[in-house]
Amino acid sequence: MPLARMAAPAPTRPYERHRPEETLLYQLIETHYPAFRAQLEAQGQTLPAFVKQEFDEFLKCGRLDYGFLRVCCEDCKHERLVAFSCKRRGFCPSCGARRMAESAALLVDEVLPKEPIRQWVLSFPYELRFLLAQQPAMMGKVLEIVYRTVATHLVKKAGFNKRTAHTGAVTLIQRFGSALNLNIHFHMLFLDGVYAEDKYGVMRFHRVKAPAIEELSSLVHQLSHRVTRVLEKKGWLQRDDENTYLLLDAIDQEDDALGQLQGHSITYRIAMGPQKGRKVFTLQSLPPRLDTPRVSDRVAKQAGFSLHAGVMAEAHQRDVLERLCRYISRPAVSEKRLALTSNGKVRYELKTPYRDGTTHVFFDPLDFMARLAALVPKPRVNLTRFHGIFAPNSKHRALITPAKRGKGRKLAKQGCSEKTIAERRKAMTWMQRLKRVFNIDIEKCELCGGHVKVVSCIEDPAVIEKILQHLAMKESLPLPRVHEARAPPDQAALFQL
Repeated sequence: MPLARMAAPAPTRPYERHRPEETLLYQLIETHYPAFRAQLEAQGQTLPAFVKQEFDEFLKCGRLDYGFLRVCCEDCKHERLVAFSCKRRGFCPSCGARRMAESAALLVDEVLPKEPIRQWVLSFPYELRFLLAQQPAMMGKVLEIVYRTVATHLVKKAGFNKRTAHTGAVTLIQRFGSALNLNIHFHMLFLDGVYAEDKYGVMRFHRVKAPAIEELSSLVHQLSHRVTRVLEKKGWLQRDDENTYLLLDAIDQEDDALGQLQGHSITYRIAMGPQKGRKVFTLQSLPPRLDTPRVSDRVAKQAGFSLHAGVMAEAHQRDVLERLCRYISRPAVSEKRLALTSNGKVRYELKTPYRDGTTHVFFDPLDFMARLAALVPKPRVNLTRFHGIFAPNSKHRALITPAKRGKGRKLAKQGCSEKTIAERRKAMTWMQRLKRVFNIDIEKCELCGGHVKVVSCIEDPAVIEKILQHLAMKESLPLPRVHEARAPPDQAALFQL
């Protein structure tokens, strides 16, 4: 019987420099952001410094005018220029795609073991979304409650207690919805089971069954009551006579303008212009869906809380797990779904149509700027959290994770070669990210296939201008005329002379 033929690797594509100034998103921000700031200042309001910096740095991202690297082939000496990036976390699609690639590779290669992983998604009512956006410190308190509740459920379901069994999760806090609305929710990658020591002291994994609808309903009921009870004790929520919770007005809104923009974004309302306060314009191009949730969807809702646990990756499906990690760490704005209508409206296509058939949302350009401003996170807020045995201070992390790093690394490194500090701290390079995600190999020369390296970093404005003027003049020169090839002379006729 002949052996099965292995699939040939997909050919890598040549690298083409990203030109952000040609994208619609860049052109919209370059054109309308100054007017957006001017209108806020006319109303006596200003954006926080970190939001202004987000917009200013985005307009420099990928532009050769603000600096670049010279990359040269070692064989044929062919050169190309690589522009600097802004490395922001708000709405830059280019930097968001690179961060997505690095985060997914880190989780799959170094953190998540080869065991079944299930995604638990928890979303909150509007009031709590606004609270978590305004008070990021409360986000850690709420996340601690959520992890402890789900982890306790998994341990008990496996037949152990918290002293004898351990589980873990990685939470990626996502701040945006499909309609560019501010929607803070948790994507938690949980081990679909627990680790427990056997009689020989070896950590063994014990898988649990997929959660049933009844279990999810019980969990979302516990989560809604525990979260709101803690926030009530902290003085952020108040219960009224109808046993519902109201958000208090005592929140210290350090940035009043940003708080108003976030409130309109959360509630799907227009934040700027004569239509301020009204619902965002939508397009319903599909008939409403009347189907009821299936049992396989594994979703439960209560009091504005929604808990979903219907997506998972088996132990051998590392490619599926990496795609899942990329999905939950993707950038907020998709340039492919962004368009401009004939009357100047910004049209944004939803990633997944709503149940009522809505497929697109429309914004005025200034209101679109307000949506982008609301998506910018406050500085020094960690949007990726590690829990349980994945936490940095866990003594079991080195025994479980593929990277074998943690407090118990000496025991885990027995028989393994120790990496240096530089090797452990070295992040995935930009070239490796492009090759892993987009199958673009920038480490090879597109002319001869040789290896390329960085030869210099150009940041001096005078040198930048001189190099760009030289390249512009070189590109504008007409190509030399190449004559058609002709046949060699007739040898017989030569000898007759």
